[in-house]
Amino acid sequence: MDSFDFKALPKLNKMQVLELARCEWVGRRETVIALGPSGTGKTHVALGLGLAACRKGLSVSFITAAALVNELMEARDERRLLRLLRLQRQLAGVKLLIIDELGFVPLSKTGADLLFEPISQRYERGSTMITSNLPFDEWTETFGTERLTGALLDRLTHHVTILEMNGESYRLGHSRARKADAATRSPVAGLALRAKAPWHAPAIW
Repeated sequence: MDSFDFKALPKLNKMQVLELARCEWVGRRETVIALGPSGTGKTHVALGLGLAACRKGLSVSFITAAALVNELMEARDERRLLRLLRLQRQLAGVKLLIIDELGFVPLSKTGADLLFEPISQRYERGSTMITSNLPFDEWTETFGTERLTGALLDRLTHHVTILEMNGESYRLGHSRARKADAATRSPVAGLALRAKAPWHAPAIW
């Protein structure tokens, strides 16, 4: 977590994140959910916590929600029951499962049901971290029904630490900074600056 710019997100509790990096919550089989707009560092924090867990010898799996649902649906559609069961066992067996970018893509009913299963199986059996650009009251847009969303949140939020990561996008801010820097370095900008500078008559000796 040394490379994370906490100053860019003053509302994010730095001490809380550093405490999570000790990974004691993984041993307690708890959940962490990072919520906030795109580009605010949710994936960066998730990767940092995953790396911290790896360094402590804990098994970690990192995957986006869309990729996970795609894998589960492929196994189901191909009717490869053994592949589906093997994948479900792998997801259930890791100490820390990180699901990134939940909510970026709406799920079909089948996809939502398939994603619910591994999350449900991990309840109080393993730690799960989820990042999402949507607040909880909009998760129904992803899972389709209030019943499924309610059941999911009931499990996820029982033993949870929530990281509120609201702020301006890092990428947007970086892009603006680069454009501003380029503007000050351009020849046209230099001419403009020189044109605005006060003119002084040359000294006559």
